[in-house]
Amino acid sequence: MKQDRVSTGNPALDDLLGGGLERRTITQIYGEPASGKSTFCQMAAVASLRAGNSVVYIDTEGFSVERFTQVAGGRAAEFADRLYLFEPLDFAQQGTMLADAEGLLRKRDGNPVDLVVMDSATALYRTELDLGREALRRLSHHMIKLLGLAKKYDIPALITNQIYMDVERDRVAGLGGTALEHLSKAIIRLEKKDGGVRRAMLRKHRSRPEGLSFDFVITEDGIRTV
Repeated sequence: MKQDRVSTGNPALDDLLGGGLERRTITQIYGEPASGKSTFCQMAAVASLRAGNSVVYIDTEGFSVERFTQVAGGRAAEFADRLYLFEPLDFAQQGTMLADAEGLLRKRDGNPVDLVVMDSATALYRTELDLGREALRRLSHHMIKLLGLAKKYDIPALITNQIYMDVERDRVAGLGGTALEHLSKAIIRLEKKDGGVRRAMLRKHRSRPEGLSFDFVITEDGIRTV
């Protein structure tokens, strides 16, 4: 029987999320560049691969094989066989590859897919902002499709998001507005602090209070809490 949660590969992050990534939902991590978003994605992917599952990984920012090898350690080559990597070059291709991924999710033999990662959900959207509402409509369509796959195949989806300054509310927020915020059941913000320290803070969760956090540093094989 499946567990309700899938480990992120880090006990502090699992605890922040109430036990790990929740199935049938989207968990969003947002923050400024180099705050650790991709590291969290690779750690979650490796944790799922280590548990014997396969992972669909949609990377719009350039997948770092070197970083994957560091996080995966001595089993990197073995894990790579079960990592289904998609690297869309534009926003339309992102939607196509999301649809193509369903064929992999449908396979129940061998090592079934138990996690979908999209790093980042909004990098290519940002290049289409001149299209205004049409770009936002497409992004919402992609996220609704992703959520539909998570629900249909009983798996968690993990996405990263970029930030902008919300002038009206005078705060830093994730791209994609209320649509992306609404579709994400759990949201974590990553912040850079002094001395190379980062903070992971819970911004939205169905059963845990907003504002819970832990501090960490990025290491060669992932992160270390401080």
